[in-house]
Amino acid sequence: MQRIYHWGKNLLMGLAIMLPATAWAAGEKATNIVVVADTRRVTGILKYFSDLYNTNVVMSAVWAVVLTVAIGCFLGFIMDFIMERSGLDLHSRKIIEH
Repeated sequence: MQRIYHWGKNLLMGLAIMLPATAWAAGEKATNIVVVADTRRVTGILKYFSDLYNTNVVMSAVWAVVLTVAIGCFLGFIMDFIMERSGLDLHSRKIIEH
């Protein structure tokens, strides 16, 4: 009896998951959508990055990676400085992990 119950429950869950795929939207299939940044009211460095995103997405991604690494290193050094000043010396810490 439990086997039938679990089988029925799994069937209903599978149908519930696949149900949205059966709903058809009205109209034809959509064409490619172009995503661009709005640069009409942007100035300065934000204008540069917006134009870069609109023209060269790969270079924009490279900038994002470089800036993320730079900000992470900056925050790491600042936190190390603050922790050293507060008396927590992490340089002499012996890491013993198995």
